[in-house]
Amino acid sequence: MLVSERVKRLLKLVPGQRRFGFYRFLPFFFVLGGAMEWFMINVRIGQETFYDVYRRKQSERLYEERMEKGE
Repeated sequence: MLVSERVKRLLKLVPGQRRFGFYRFLPFFFVLGGAMEWFMINVRIGQETFYDVYRRKQSERLYEERMEKGE
């Protein structure tokens, strides 16, 4: 059996095909997005989370802009 046939059979098991069509998969993407967000906020890799790095880089950019303007 080909992999594509297995995938098709697995996708047909998701309920709501007649009523929602392709949009029946949206709840899975919402849950996946929420899980990624939780992971980025709460899970530390080394000493930092994703948002620690983001905030640091943002403050560095602001500092560099101020130094270029001569403030």
